[in-house]
Amino acid sequence: MFGIRVLSTCYQKYQKRSVPNTNYKYTKSKAYQIQNTKKMILHSKIIGTGTPVLILHGYFGMSDNWKTIGTQISKQGFQVHLIDQRNHGRSFHTDEFDYDLMSEDLYNYIEHHNLEKVVLLGHSMGGKTAMLFSVTHPEKVAKLVVADISPRHYQPHHNLILKALNSVDFSVQKTRKEVEQVLRNYIKEEGVIMFLLKNVYWKTKEELAFRFNLKSLTENNSEVGAGLPSFTFFEKETLFIKGANSEYITQEDEPLISAHFPNASVETIENAGHWLHAEQPKRFLEVFLGFVE
Repeated sequence: MFGIRVLSTCYQKYQKRSVPNTNYKYTKSKAYQIQNTKKMILHSKIIGTGTPVLILHGYFGMSDNWKTIGTQISKQGFQVHLIDQRNHGRSFHTDEFDYDLMSEDLYNYIEHHNLEKVVLLGHSMGGKTAMLFSVTHPEKVAKLVVADISPRHYQPHHNLILKALNSVDFSVQKTRKEVEQVLRNYIKEEGVIMFLLKNVYWKTKEELAFRFNLKSLTENNSEVGAGLPSFTFFEKETLFIKGANSEYITQEDEPLISAHFPNASVETIENAGHWLHAEQPKRFLEVFLGFVE
């Protein structure tokens, strides 16, 4: 466990955003956005019965990325909700895209399904959504698990991926193989290419498309790295799981993690990078179940 002493220098060093509006006193534009998306409920696949576990995927991902692990979790007496976040998977598309909105999407989802005391598991972007939701609605969360992301601000670093995706023209590229070749012109990592191709589907019998809302993700790319607002706290049990080969959570992040989550611990999975749940699924499952059971 980390100590709970909060140093103002932690915030000065890491934070890029102002003190939060914890009573939902959003700006008029934010309130308008939330009001107009309130009736739209996130798409999900629900597996099993028992304590609800809500799993939030990362940037460019979808709920299907977690199907294997989610199924295994459900066999241990949990009701697993594999959720598509807005502008991803089969959930609704909007021009607006930021963590305030995604946190409210999650609140609406929980209310819609009448869930209480959920276990939240979020990876990367999904981890940031889970963190913001937990500090905003702590009464809804029993335990929080964050996979390979920190509360700090991250500089935008998906520019090459976005360039590759925006180079795809589905009126020209008529097969998945042709789409793959366009991506290979920009991206060299095989795993990243296969990950992105999971989003390609047949929109009609003649035309392919991406499941994510590429236009919105491109325009709002800077939002993905946003830090958790200063002076926000979640005091219940929290677990950060990091990949030993990943730089998304570093030793320098630990004071900031402690400041926001005084009852947090960090577990490292060896021989794993940012996609630690895919690279070391057995160990990831062991760590997760050891924390929540």
